[in-house]
Order: sequence, then structure tokens, then C-alpha cells
Amino acid sequence: MENNSTPARALEWRFIPLETRNAYMNMALDEACANEVALEHVSPTIRFYRWEPSAVSIGYFQGLEQEVDVNACRAAGVDIVRRRTGGGAVYHDYEGEITYSVIAPAEHFSNDIIASYKEITGWIVSGLKELNINAEFVPINDLIVNGQKISGNAQTRRNGILQMHGTILCDVNVDKMFSLLRVPDEKMRGKTIEIVKERVTSLKHHGVKDYMQIYHALTNGFLNGKKWKEGTWTNEELERAEELANEKYGTARWIAQR
Repeated sequence: MENNSTPARALEWRFIPLETRNAYMNMALDEACANEVALEHVSPTIRFYRWEPSAVSIGYFQGLEQEVDVNACRAAGVDIVRRRTGGGAVYHDYEGEITYSVIAPAEHFSNDIIASYKEITGWIVSGLKELNINAEFVPINDLIVNGQKISGNAQTRRNGILQMHGTILCDVNVDKMFSLLRVPDEKMRGKTIEIVKERVTSLKHHGVKDYMQIYHALTNGFLNGKKWKEGTWTNEELERAEELANEKYGTARWIAQR
């Protein structure tokens, strides 16, 4: 599949369609891809993915025990992984979200972090419009619908490469989320959950329930106006990702480093 429309900023993108992997491989593939893009071995890449089993990811600078109830995750069969990007702890539900990654030379995006967030999340906004959902960007890195958060995003820039990923909430179970995450003040847990329920929404809440319909709309939002080709992972990326998953992202040394 190929789209030969006018390229956005002269980039030719590799698009990797929706796939399902565990938390460690999802994060490892992002890093392996970033390395290969930096070496110009592969094209700048857009990918969509799901998490199986469901997982909690924590930001690079967060403390594991302060953010996650490790025993609750273990009992629920939920993986825990530390991201290379910053931001807060996120529960990635297999049924409840679509995750994307954008990996490209940073020179093709604004040096202003907020501007680059706005540009890339604008692709989500375009996709959601196909579903009659009007989302808007709220700095630094969120999208909201009618004042409620529907997408959170995180970014890092290393070796001249911008890596940005984020989630679009198809459904949300706040009670399940807070059974796995810690809150700063346990006495305020109930109040915190109620506040989050008021501030977070999902596409299901707005009447959009078909997962693949959501995925195809987002694909259009990300790819329209770009030169792109559907692609696959190279053997080098897969081999490096397997190493990173086993030797880094899946290890206690990495996950519990803070």
C-alpha cells in the first residue's frame, strides 16, 4: 500500500500497521527503530500498537514504588515497564486504547517542544474528526474533548531523533487503573478517583465503540498529506529489540532504577 501525495516536509514515512506485543517489546521496538532511523537505515516511522498483556508504563524519571502497586499488578497479570520518555504513570489496557509512536529526525520538527507536540497531536485531532469527535490540544501534551482528557503524549529527543508516543482512549476503567496505581495520599484515594472520572473521557463515552473504525480513522489522520509506504520491521530492528526487551526493558534493574 502506498500514498504518493505531496510529502509533508519532504519526509517519506514508513508506516507499520497495528500490531500487538508485550510492554517490553513495544518499548524496545521504539528504541531499536530510533537507532536505525538515526543511522538512516530505515525511513522515519509511524506505528500503531496494543499491549498484551495489559501494562502499566512509568515515565523515565518516576519512582516505581511511589507510582505503582507492584503486587496488585502482579496479581492482575499486568506488566510494568519504564519508558524512555518522561511523563506520568499510564495504564495501557488491551481493550481500552490505541497507542502510536512517531520516530523521525528532530530537525523536521520545531525546536519548541510545545509546538512539536501540537503538530503531532494535530494528526490525532484530524483522525478524530472523521469520527465526529472534536478534540483540542492543551499544552504541554494532552488532547481534550469537552474539557476532558482523551489522549496523553510523551516525547524524547536523543541522537538527533524525535521519538513521541501517546495513547488514545477508546474506553477507560478508572477504578481498574487506580487498583494498580498509587495516589500521593491514600486518605484521598476515593476523592482522587472521582476527580479523575470527571476529567477523563473515552471514545466509547462519545458513542464510538468500534476499535477498528477508530484505528482506521487515526491512520488517515496520521498519513494524509504525507508520502508513505506500508512497511515491516527489519531483521536488525527485531534482533536489537529482542535484546533490549530481554536485557533492558524487562529487567528489574531498568524498571526499578528509581
